[in-house]
Amino acid sequence: MWNDLNALAAQMGERHILELFDEARADDFAVQTQFMRFDYAKTNIDTATRDALLALSDAASVSTRRDAMFSGEKINETEGRAVLHTALRNLDGGPVMVDGQDVMPEVLATLDRMAAYAEEVRSGPITDVVNIGIGGSDLGPSMAVQALSPYRDGPRCHFVSNVDGAHIADVLRELDAKTTLVIVASKTFTTIETMTNARTARAWMLDGGGDPATQFAALSTAEDKTADFGIPSERVFGFEDWVGGRYSMWGPIGLSIMLAIGPDGFRAFLRGGQEMDHHFCSAQGTENMPLMLALVGIWHRQVLGHATRAVLPYDQRLGQLPAYLQQLEMESNGKSVGMDGQPLPVDSGPVVWGAPGTNGQHAFYQLIHQGTSVIPCEFMVACDGHEDDLKHHHDLLIANCLAQSEALLRGRDLDEARSKVADKFEGAELERQAAHRVFAGNRPSTTLIYPKLDPFTLGQIIALYEHRVFVEGVILGINSYDQWGVELGKELATALQPVIEGADVPADKDGSTRALVSYLRTHKK
Repeated sequence: MWNDLNALAAQMGERHILELFDEARADDFAVQTQFMRFDYAKTNIDTATRDALLALSDAASVSTRRDAMFSGEKINETEGRAVLHTALRNLDGGPVMVDGQDVMPEVLATLDRMAAYAEEVRSGPITDVVNIGIGGSDLGPSMAVQALSPYRDGPRCHFVSNVDGAHIADVLRELDAKTTLVIVASKTFTTIETMTNARTARAWMLDGGGDPATQFAALSTAEDKTADFGIPSERVFGFEDWVGGRYSMWGPIGLSIMLAIGPDGFRAFLRGGQEMDHHFCSAQGTENMPLMLALVGIWHRQVLGHATRAVLPYDQRLGQLPAYLQQLEMESNGKSVGMDGQPLPVDSGPVVWGAPGTNGQHAFYQLIHQGTSVIPCEFMVACDGHEDDLKHHHDLLIANCLAQSEALLRGRDLDEARSKVADKFEGAELERQAAHRVFAGNRPSTTLIYPKLDPFTLGQIIALYEHRVFVEGVILGINSYDQWGVELGKELATALQPVIEGADVPADKDGSTRALVSYLRTHKK
């Protein structure tokens, strides 16, 4: 299958994407649901290429693997776990079985407990919430709270993740310890960054006249450790090991979202994810949005070799989405061996990065348009904004979004560039100046359009990208749900901490590390 795709890529050569456009392409190379439209017509995928990509998906048994995931089979084979973040948003579905037991009663009971607690907090004296977590316990809820800020009618939510003391110091400096709730998000309640920050927050609260016994909650399964920390069981919300960290904001890790927008808003978020689940499980072939989004990614990364992917939301409140998707994609599919433990025959996932438009246009779009590397771009924009009195702002935003994808597609050749400056220069200087104004064009992009960024829509978008990562992982033959790559650095950091504090440097440390420790000891106050 890979050979077929590589042959098609070779045949494509320097073909311009514009050559593919006819009256039907815009609709034929788009997926539209009741709620969103995903356009991939501005890529060099033609019918033959799409057929080959779909055949690759069939050969990898994506649909079989999808059904196995939703039914609770242990598709996380390296850790022997099911992968069921989808169960957390299964509000209208039937039983989901794991090891012969239906997990849905407990899922729904936990959701009800969260809702009751959220209402209690929202109706009380709490003005601010500090969520302390890292990775999936921070990136998801932080991104969602910002994205849904027009719907916030609860306490202000703040997020602390970095063990750098500057992070927690800057957040706590402006808060009142007497009216602040601290949420400690750590499944094991042992994550060193999170627990270091949690202890600092508890000391701050005591110093400021607050009461950690009533103003701390925990998102954890380690009730013995949360009890030792002084958090009673009624304020501990656990989740099972079949929920991975970067897929966890649909459950207790999303408590800060629920506190910000209320239980009804949070349920709307869940229903958006559930809607995308239903679409992913029922839509066929070219009508399946997560599948086609994934296949476009496979074409660009694994076949054409484009090493990075830019995520460009033209939505200021999705400012943290690129960082969230960076973790989702790169921690999930940043692997070098397949399920069988053998090296991958193709490249694994791309480097994911980006920023909101139009800010990015004045930062890195220069490289995207005229740099030497092709960077596939994924544009996102809402039909409508929330600021009705600033509609002209949103119209300008949409115009910029569509213009950038058109510019990447069309480019500007030398003749057109020459005509732009012919009245200012002539001869050799005209040629030199014109060359600087040439845009290669023929650079691929996709566009996702949605009605308005509300909780339901955000749920759809996040679930869309989750399923995209799943499909890509299945096609690559890897396990998207472990993350062994984060372990080694953690182990070495634990061993180095006593050294930084003054212990002898172990003899097995490399010369560079030994020299850096020596420098720190000389200059560290």
